[in-house]
Amino acid sequence: MENKLQRLKAEAEETLQKISDKAGLEEFRVRFLGRRGLLSSTMKQLGKMPKEDRPRLGQLANTIKKGVEELFQDKKELVESGGALTAEDVDLSLPGRVLPFGKLHPVTQVMEEICSVFEGMGFAVAEGPDVETDHYNFEALNIPRHHPARDMHDTFYVSESILLRTHTSPMQARIMENQEPPLRYIAPGKVYRCDSDITHTPMFVQVEGFLVDRKVSFADLKGVLSSFIHRMFKEDLPLRFRPSFFPFTEPSAEVDIACVICGGSGCRVCKRTGWIEILGAGLIDPEVLKMVGYDPDEFSGFAFGLGVERIAMLKYGIDDIRLYYENDLRFLNQF
Repeated sequence: MENKLQRLKAEAEETLQKISDKAGLEEFRVRFLGRRGLLSSTMKQLGKMPKEDRPRLGQLANTIKKGVEELFQDKKELVESGGALTAEDVDLSLPGRVLPFGKLHPVTQVMEEICSVFEGMGFAVAEGPDVETDHYNFEALNIPRHHPARDMHDTFYVSESILLRTHTSPMQARIMENQEPPLRYIAPGKVYRCDSDITHTPMFVQVEGFLVDRKVSFADLKGVLSSFIHRMFKEDLPLRFRPSFFPFTEPSAEVDIACVICGGSGCRVCKRTGWIEILGAGLIDPEVLKMVGYDPDEFSGFAFGLGVERIAMLKYGIDDIRLYYENDLRFLNQF
C-alpha cells in the first residue's frame, strides 16, 4: 500500500507539470481529487490493511493528499493568471514607462572634477588599497611609532600592523619606491578615521597629490594650488597660506579661501573670520625622500591633501557633511 501511495503521488505531480489550461485542471481534479478519484479510492482501501499498519498508512495518505491539493491550487492560480495576461488587450501605440536614470553621487561628481583639473596640469591618477600597513600609512611618511603626530589620526586598526588608511598619502611612498623622478601624481580614494560630527564622518574621500623633481620650490606649490582653487571656484577668489605642521612636509602650510557663503565678511560657517580652511600642503620632508632612496640634495618636491566632501560642501553651500551618506533621494536628486 505504501508503494502504491508513493507511485500515485509521483503520477499526480508529473501530470500537473504538463497541464497548461483550465480543461486539463478539471480533468486532473476529477481523476485524482474527486470523490471517485484515485486518491479517494485508495484511501478507502486502508480499512482492509492490518490494524497495526492503519495509523501509519492513514497519516501518509493524508499527507500525500494534502500535498497534491496544494500543488493543484498553485497550478490553478498560475494557469488563471496566465490566462488573464493572455486575454488582456495591449495598446502598442501607448508610450512606454519612463525608467528613472541613475546619476553620480555629488561627492563622486566633485572628485571627478578635482581629478580633471589636476590632470589638466599634467598630474597622473593613481589608486591604492584601503587596507594599509602601518609602515606606509605612518613610518614611511616620517611618523614613527610613538610619534606624537599619530594622535592627530583616530585610526581603525585591523591588527597591530594593519589598518584602514587614515589618508591617501601612503601612495606617495609606494610610487616613489618604484619610480624615479620626475613624478607628478594625485591619489583619490576613501580614508577612515574614528570621528563623526557635522563636519566629519568615519569614512570620507580624500585626494592626495605630490610632485617630485629637481629644484622644486614653495613657489611651485603655491602656483599649482592657486590655479586649482581658482578653477574649482572662481578666478578672483581670495586665498591665503598659513604656517602649519605636518610630519611629512617641511615647511608646511594650510590654505584658506575667502568664505564662499558670506564673501569674506564673516558668518557662522566661517566662525566670523571670513576664511575657511580648504587643504593642507608643504614641501616634502627630506627624511621622506631618504626613506625611498632619493637624494634630497638632488631632488625636492611638494605634497598636498584635501577632503572632497569639504570642497563639495563649499561648492554647494551644504552645512552638514553627514547628508552625503544618509541616502536621502530628496537631497541627492538636487545634484
